[in-house]
Amino acid sequence: MEPLGTVTLFLGVCLSCLLLLATVRSRMQGKGRRPPGPTPLPLLGNILQLKTSFLSKALEQLSEKYGPVFTVHFGQLPVVVLHGYDVMKEALIDRADEFAPRGRLPLSDKLNKGEGIIASNGERWKVLRRFALTTLRNFGMGKKSIEERIQEEAQYLREKFQDTKGKPFDPTFLLSCATSNIICSIVFGAHFDYDDERFLALLNTFNDNFKIFSSPWVQMANLFPSLMDLIPGPHQRIIKNNEKLKEFVSKAVKEHKETLDLSATRDFIDCFLIRMEQEKKNGVSEFTPENLVASVLDLFAAGTETTSTTIRYGLLILQKYPEIEEKVHEEIDRVVGRARVPCIADRGQMPYTDAVIHEIQRFISLVPLSAPHSVAKDTPFRQYVIPKGTVIFPALNSALYNSKEFPNPTEFDPQHFLNKDGTFRKSDHFMPFSAGKRICAGEGLARMELFLFLASILQHFKLKPLKDPKEIDISPLMSGTVTFPRPYQLCVLPR
Repeated sequence: MEPLGTVTLFLGVCLSCLLLLATVRSRMQGKGRRPPGPTPLPLLGNILQLKTSFLSKALEQLSEKYGPVFTVHFGQLPVVVLHGYDVMKEALIDRADEFAPRGRLPLSDKLNKGEGIIASNGERWKVLRRFALTTLRNFGMGKKSIEERIQEEAQYLREKFQDTKGKPFDPTFLLSCATSNIICSIVFGAHFDYDDERFLALLNTFNDNFKIFSSPWVQMANLFPSLMDLIPGPHQRIIKNNEKLKEFVSKAVKEHKETLDLSATRDFIDCFLIRMEQEKKNGVSEFTPENLVASVLDLFAAGTETTSTTIRYGLLILQKYPEIEEKVHEEIDRVVGRARVPCIADRGQMPYTDAVIHEIQRFISLVPLSAPHSVAKDTPFRQYVIPKGTVIFPALNSALYNSKEFPNPTEFDPQHFLNKDGTFRKSDHFMPFSAGKRICAGEGLARMELFLFLASILQHFKLKPLKDPKEIDISPLMSGTVTFPRPYQLCVLPR
């Protein structure tokens, strides 16, 4: 036989064996085994089924075939998807301890190495989360003092909007500055001017990472980490951006150490440094310099980009529906008026505005797959067994877009959160902050900011789109790990 023919035969046999192995593995999925799913290709997994620009839609299509619990392969990594409110409630709430661990993906491991609050597990996660929640409350989260800070920042934001003098502008960085300054006051004990070049560079780095995380590049980096390490692209910029962010925080930590006063704590960093000093005698402590930097970045990212992107997306949606904006104007005028600033106590008397804000969060489904979870041991779940260490994707968008709970879920409609008599309607399916033990630690702060910032903007301004409202596209630019709105400019006119 010719050498070329021998090589061809050998490769053909290898390919056949790999395909046979993949088929056998897929048939082993089922009752009493791993949840079923599409047959993965050798090495490639289910790349053909995962349309990475809109991953949540691809998973929705797979759920129609395989049910509410199914397996997909990100390259060679099996991932179990929970699709639908009932199955997510059962896992994240009813069996919270079993599904509380954080799932680990290649790119996330490279960025944070299991440090900080969001990516950690076990005792580290429990200790750091408890410390963060306590410290955030001590510095005003959920109290009148933080409400007053948001009101002050909202006034500063209004002045910046006023300075545009009715001309078109992109609200991205103004909104990022406003929301970021709230968490900055807690974490860094500082307020940054909107023109501060160092501050703007920091926000630009965060925004860049947030956008890249929405792109197919990140999905590919998690699918084929070794290969993507060799390929240039935006995913490589995430690593460099992360180093810049760590340098910024490390410099702030150094400055705090030099001016630390044990009798007068100024912020989260001070509290962490004091705890580090107290635990020096312990053989093992989670209060380390690495966990301090990672925790600060977690709080800063969670308190900036998610809230500001929600508001930015909301302003785009309201431009498309001026009749909804007008109803919000009417309610603000009736309840708050023009002379005083909106406060949280007003929210109970403003069901329509509250419904609009909830509908914005539901409609955009900002983090459609939540942050990944996992199971710490082989876990029987429904008629299947999820192997130890398996990454779990709770598809939050499947609850937010449930057609029985929210009729016509693909339409933006505040009536989804209103009873027939006009009162506000709560829904268990509303879980944009996830659910269970891993629910977003800053949910209360985010809800407060969304109401006060949006109410303040709409109290003073009318939104003017640059095109016919019917032509405004409110579909996402990308929706992978996070949902990213299309870029736009608008004008704001004083009311």
